[in-house]
Amino acid sequence: MNVLQLVPELNAGGVEGTTLEMVEALVANGHKAHVISAGGRMEDDLIRMGGVLHKADIGSKNIFSLFSRIRLLRAIIRQYKIDIVHARSRAPAWPAYHAARLEGAAFLTTYHGIYNSGSYLKTYYNSVMAKGTHIIANSEFTKAHIIKTHGTTAEIITAIPRGVDMARFDPANISDKDILGQRNRWGVAPEQKVILLPGRLTRWKGPIVAVEALYQLPKNCVLILMGDAQGRNDFVAEIEGLAARLGLAERVIKPGHSRDVPTALAAADVVISASTDPEAFGRVAAEAQAMQKPVVATAHGGALETVIDGETGFLVTPSDAKALAQGIKQALDWPDYDGVAASARISTQFSKKNLQAKTLAVYNDLLN
Repeated sequence: MNVLQLVPELNAGGVEGTTLEMVEALVANGHKAHVISAGGRMEDDLIRMGGVLHKADIGSKNIFSLFSRIRLLRAIIRQYKIDIVHARSRAPAWPAYHAARLEGAAFLTTYHGIYNSGSYLKTYYNSVMAKGTHIIANSEFTKAHIIKTHGTTAEIITAIPRGVDMARFDPANISDKDILGQRNRWGVAPEQKVILLPGRLTRWKGPIVAVEALYQLPKNCVLILMGDAQGRNDFVAEIEGLAARLGLAERVIKPGHSRDVPTALAAADVVISASTDPEAFGRVAAEAQAMQKPVVATAHGGALETVIDGETGFLVTPSDAKALAQGIKQALDWPDYDGVAASARISTQFSKKNLQAKTLAVYNDLLN
């Protein structure tokens, strides 16, 4: 089986992580795993796994380059005898859709996000993710969205949640020394409580709400906004300005992107997902629970599937700083929290092995 996955770039993110997880699974099962992308910090990992990287600006939104991208993909499909073209993002999905049809390859999409669609043109642009011979949704929430938005029949959609690598996200792998080193790099004192919000610094991920919630928490709490700004310098300045006005400049820490997420999670006291818009899945909440950390997440989207309110974490009203602060307070003072049970549930329902096995089954069904 020869599979070509398409993703705009290979930097940090759930889409990129899932792409590499399927490279790993394909190679382990004796198949060929091709990826076309502009590359990024994860490309060495892909090559080390045995995948084949075709570097190209496949994620361009320039309509005038559409035909050249179709030609490029057709050439790759022919040369490498690609059986399945698996698109994971809208911009590369359009040339992939046409190239696969012209070359007779199966076209599969994974609907990774709840894309904004405020106009007919935007809805049409998004619709390519529902044009697959089969569609993978990364949660039941996403599956329902596809059916409602695009009128797709449920029979051609398979819900496969994003997977947590339980071997990597295992608290037994992280020593007290590792945790101390991480806290020292953040500049956190031993008596301080770490509230960790992993994710790129973009408005809908909720950093503004998180800073407002921090203002309502005890003075020994610090907020770690761990993620790339990705050029959003004005938004970073807005966060810093708000923190300064609230007297929180010393307690809001922005360390940038980290490739050692397990250690960061282990060093936190509470992990939050403060997204103001629904997360299609929400890997943060699942990974934190795998690391046996209490989670506070906004009560919409995929978090409703990954977090059991009052049992494995707390679900709070979106965009409500007061509710977020209250949830964090409860999580900080939770003597009955059972992190082992929370991790076991993630292992059973949301593991990387589950994702890989179910996606391979979809590939085999397409070929058969």
